[in-house]
Amino acid sequence: MSSQSEQDDIAAIARGGRTNFLGFFLRLAARIPFLFIAGRMPEYGPEALGRFASALVVIELVAMVCSLGEKRGLAQRLSESEAHPANLVADGLLVAFATSSLLALGLWLFPAPMFPSGHYTEADRLIVIAIPPLAMTEIWLAGLAYRFNIGATVSARAIVEPWTLSIMAGIMVFVAPESGLSIAYIVSIFAAALAALIPYQKLYGLPQDWRPNPARMGRLMLRSLPLATADAIEWGTRRLDIFILGLFAAPSAVGVYYVAQQVASLPQKLKTSFEPILGPVITRSLKDRDYAAIARQVCQVGFWITAAQAGIALALGIPGEGVMGLIGPQFVGGTGALSFLLAAEVVAATAVVSEAALIYMAKLQNLVISVATIALQGLLTLAGIWLADRLGFNDLYRAAAAAAALMLALGVASLVKSSLLSRLLGERLNNWRWALLWAALPAGLLGWAATHFLPEWAELALGIPAILALYCWVIWAKGFGPEDRVLFRKTAKT
Repeated sequence: MSSQSEQDDIAAIARGGRTNFLGFFLRLAARIPFLFIAGRMPEYGPEALGRFASALVVIELVAMVCSLGEKRGLAQRLSESEAHPANLVADGLLVAFATSSLLALGLWLFPAPMFPSGHYTEADRLIVIAIPPLAMTEIWLAGLAYRFNIGATVSARAIVEPWTLSIMAGIMVFVAPESGLSIAYIVSIFAAALAALIPYQKLYGLPQDWRPNPARMGRLMLRSLPLATADAIEWGTRRLDIFILGLFAAPSAVGVYYVAQQVASLPQKLKTSFEPILGPVITRSLKDRDYAAIARQVCQVGFWITAAQAGIALALGIPGEGVMGLIGPQFVGGTGALSFLLAAEVVAATAVVSEAALIYMAKLQNLVISVATIALQGLLTLAGIWLADRLGFNDLYRAAAAAAALMLALGVASLVKSSLLSRLLGERLNNWRWALLWAALPAGLLGWAATHFLPEWAELALGIPAILALYCWVIWAKGFGPEDRVLFRKTAKT
């Protein structure tokens, strides 16, 4: 691969990340009203949020499995096949629709996995109808990302879905509060699906001379199995904690943890800012056997993600009590869980970018590591809950233990996956730069001063922007070289 071609790839990754980075802030603006409504409205509260969160664990996991790993695997299929692109996508869509519809029916008939507390309404059971559009939306957006259309992902995931969820949750307070969160979620998923389908249809059009073929569908499912499983496990590491807490803690504690997770998952979205573009770029480099270029791309994007997530973790974690208190005073006890969850997203960055290449180079090895990671997380979570029980701590300490288990498991996964990828590429991989420490120290000191000397409203309104501004200034001055600053260069062309 030529130097100019590699620069073009980095520019494409940067443009896709920059577009999706805007989506992060849009999603943040939309997520806060939903958490405020669900946390503050007496019709909802921590217990209703806990039941809602337990149902989402099952719904979104099933949808993830039914999307067949196409979020990342579709790029490889499109780059390798000479068939009409709309036909290749149609194969995945048909299988996803059939499997998700079948599993949705099963969950509707046997809803116990979604509601471990046993408390739900008939309208709550209807949440299963969100599974097929959720799975198909992943495929439509993956197809758009392959053509470097990231704006559709921002529109569907960062604007349409969260704002519809917030607005509908507010409306349902006056219509059907006992099932309001479930109904709001269903409407938001269908709205996001429509927002993805329209630009997909414009870009790809209808399939050409395409007919369903059982043998072809079977091959697709077998080929996609390792990647789909890895995707489900990677997603599951962010939900296993809620599932286990649902078994051992009261729904109100699960609701508090869910709010902490929603705040902490905002920096997690930063990894998806680069993932849709990084996949196609890596597949092209693999085709050329340019392993050095892959190593540089992984390190480059890994540093960008780590730097961004560390800054946001500082800004949200240091004034964590105030952030959680915004949702309601009963959520302040989740501050410990929030701190561990934010740290988990920082240590996970290396695993995320390493996996972006491993899913193409070592699918089965990556799958084994992912399975081991979620098993380790489960064991650590159970051990943490047991320890909290032995020490006589309440459910909120159990929630903090679950978050700490996630942080440790993801840290181990980062070390193992980066080591494996380094060995496969024959190149050294390192996302760490000392500028991260130099930026974190003054930002952390400023945050400590804000929490100790400012009233809570000023701590949030002034402290959070000040922490981010100082951190970004130091990173820009001390950590970003010319190759990093392409992230902010809007004139870059592919």
